[in-house]
Amino acid sequence: MAPAVVAKTSTEAPSPEDVAVLTNTIFNTKTSQGSLDASYALANLFLNSVGAEGLTTYGVVDEIRKAAADKKNAAKREGAMFLLGACLEKLLPAQPISEVTFLLEHPDLIPIALDGLADKGAPVKEGAQYALDALFNNLKPESMVVAYLPLLLKYLGKRSGKWQGTVGAYQILGKMAEKAKIGMGSEEEEKTKDVLRIAMGNQLAGLIPIVEDGMHDLKTEVQKVSIKTMASLTTLLQNDDVAPRIPLLLKSLENPSTDSLQKAIHALSQTTFVAIVTSPVLALLTPFLERSLGNPNTSQEVLRQTVVVVENLTKLVHDPIEARAFLPRLKPGVKSVMDRASLPEVREIATRALDVMEKAMQDQDGLATDAIARTSPADVEATFERVLKANPALSRVSSDLYKHTKAYVASMVAEDVNQREIGRIMACTKTYVESLFGTSAGFRVAEGIEKYYVDEDVRRFGAPPKDDDGEVEIVNATFSLGYGGMLLLSHTNLRLLKGHRYGLCGRNGAGKSTLMRSIANSKLEGFPSPDEVKTCFVEHNQGEDAEISILDFVAKDPKMASEGLERISTVLEEVGFDAGPEGRQSQKVGSLSGGWKMKLALARAMLLRADVLLLDEPTNHLDVANIKWLEEYLKTHTNITSLIVSHDSGFLDAVCTDIYHYEGKKLVCYKGNLADFVKVKPEAKSYYTLSASQVQFKFPPPGILAGVKSQTRAILRMTGTTFTYPGATKPNLHDVSCQLTLSSRVAIIGPNGAGKSTLIKILTGEVVPQIGTVEKHPNLRIGYIKQHALEHVEMHLEKTPNQYLQWRYANGDDREVHMKQTRVLSEDEKLQMEKWIDLGSGIGGQLEALIGRQKYKKSFQYEV
Repeated sequence: MAPAVVAKTSTEAPSPEDVAVLTNTIFNTKTSQGSLDASYALANLFLNSVGAEGLTTYGVVDEIRKAAADKKNAAKREGAMFLLGACLEKLLPAQPISEVTFLLEHPDLIPIALDGLADKGAPVKEGAQYALDALFNNLKPESMVVAYLPLLLKYLGKRSGKWQGTVGAYQILGKMAEKAKIGMGSEEEEKTKDVLRIAMGNQLAGLIPIVEDGMHDLKTEVQKVSIKTMASLTTLLQNDDVAPRIPLLLKSLENPSTDSLQKAIHALSQTTFVAIVTSPVLALLTPFLERSLGNPNTSQEVLRQTVVVVENLTKLVHDPIEARAFLPRLKPGVKSVMDRASLPEVREIATRALDVMEKAMQDQDGLATDAIARTSPADVEATFERVLKANPALSRVSSDLYKHTKAYVASMVAEDVNQREIGRIMACTKTYVESLFGTSAGFRVAEGIEKYYVDEDVRRFGAPPKDDDGEVEIVNATFSLGYGGMLLLSHTNLRLLKGHRYGLCGRNGAGKSTLMRSIANSKLEGFPSPDEVKTCFVEHNQGEDAEISILDFVAKDPKMASEGLERISTVLEEVGFDAGPEGRQSQKVGSLSGGWKMKLALARAMLLRADVLLLDEPTNHLDVANIKWLEEYLKTHTNITSLIVSHDSGFLDAVCTDIYHYEGKKLVCYKGNLADFVKVKPEAKSYYTLSASQVQFKFPPPGILAGVKSQTRAILRMTGTTFTYPGATKPNLHDVSCQLTLSSRVAIIGPNGAGKSTLIKILTGEVVPQIGTVEKHPNLRIGYIKQHALEHVEMHLEKTPNQYLQWRYANGDDREVHMKQTRVLSEDEKLQMEKWIDLGSGIGGQLEALIGRQKYKKSFQYEV
């Protein structure tokens, strides 16, 4: 084994002889370890003296090129990879300006490493992978996108490299996208991911065609890695509307055909678009839409769906510059549909879509009005020069390194400015310019560039909002939130001010209720402890201890022990529960309607003296009067902070002072009520109004009811019915009669506690009245959705939806029907079932079960 080589640590420039000794060892030693040790020694020698520039000055780069191309000597090729990897590993983290050397001054070094992946010798391939990993692990997100990504795309675009190198380049693209995925890392880590994700997302228009080419490569290995890379790239979209359609879109890219395209367009036409549409979404969807519009064989129905998707997407493109980057590709196709479609309806939709597109692009005299212009690298270079002129003491640098560094820094700063990540500008300038001008002078240059763009950001977007004067802050928590394997929020901030009422808004499944339960259970990172801030989760369900009185139910709560019965009774009376033996306080909890259960939950919150009320759909079971009462209660108790989830837009308008909105795994706060919020975010209107969305919901058409030919004949009837809940002092329903026919469309209305749900329970057989009769046509099937959805599945909480449905309909009928009170056999019926039946000829027996019944003439026949 060759002796280990030790680098000099002097800051003086090494002699050519010292460098030659090390390079000779790297390329000619007989062991891999010796070559690697010499590579580290040379990297350390440059690190402690002349830096990465030594690679050029001493001709090391040329030697790497020559050795890597030596087809007859595997040891030299291996040494080239080791030396490149060692320099990348040592120099990049210690001297960031070396990025300029590897990525801009000598951009052919990275393709050399990619080609090395195709070498026949395993050590050479391992060395090449080591070099590529060292580069990937030591680049900032800005560096990856502005310098490394273009090199990879150029390598993939020329298609003259070896397929192993192509696979390696696609894998690096996939790694970049995976590295940008939102996770549960530290705040700094997630901020870095945000920058990389946005920057790569803005490059998707160029990435997708190149990766799609790989999906159809003749080499199976290239196809497989390209498909995987495309799936990784789609994670950059961060659009909840499109996310469910991505598997179908990927399938269409993988196997392009008219049929797969039609399926993709149909799926998109069924999508309710709510989230803002940005360039990553347009980059993915525009090729599909363009292909559909440009295909002469596209049917009228698919054309109609396509222009509908174009219109709906365009409505949510808020940045005219992004609109102008993509929509011109779709405009000719939509105009062609408007002019030539055979169906008037399709032409009309296309006309409307074209109008929406023109408004989105704000195409007036060739200018996009009211658009915030992007900062280009050329703009930053001009700023760079202005800062230098403002510091005449700085010595001018005219080397190629200066030119490359200025261009490199300008590209990174432009990316940060356009993302409004002004705080990252210093990191993208300071160390680079310090290497050019020295520590003190370099800092002044970096500081001057940062100050210019801080001022520019304020000029373009306004000063950042100031903290509310005189307001008492009770919560300021930064946290991440997950549920199962799904990330709901990533390093977001929740700031609550005393007395404010916050509406929590987002699409279904965003995690609103999960967030509130996490707060209520003291499981939210950074949220103050219950000793500091008392929170109360106001929910409907008081199912436990349903047989005790309301007053006892509240009094037995350990948290209420110090309140005393008198105060408990007073608070209950304040929300409508009358005191005394005949009052509501003496009624059983189980007899309460949904609306009264909500009022009971609010009373408990009042008794707890909560600082924060967590209200999850508080108006769901309240009548108009009680909703008004709740609005007034929340507005008058200005010492209580509320966090509210509700789909009642009128309620949110009436009570909210602020809105928290789920946006890209973050909570964003907007001042004002829901109406004010919708003015700022018009797309959010479809959360609350069906008229602003494409949601379609309909019941399947019922089958024919055998034996009933008249639409006005009663098929469900109750007569003289009286029902009293056990323990109640008076009936909930008294002498009630009603009937339903096939032509009936009946609404049951009344105040909370009037007995609406009880009436339905009697009609459906959930309970049996003490007085009166209920008659149902024997072939009638009833679908019953209760007020509290979980009551349907309370015995099946551990089952999946599929398992629950299999259990319920396993025998061809509805097993839950047999659990109704009307299906429970009385004592007389049990005796009847036990009777011996003589069928003649010595044959007889007992009935085991009645399986079915149907009408037969004027009587019934049974299946036993």
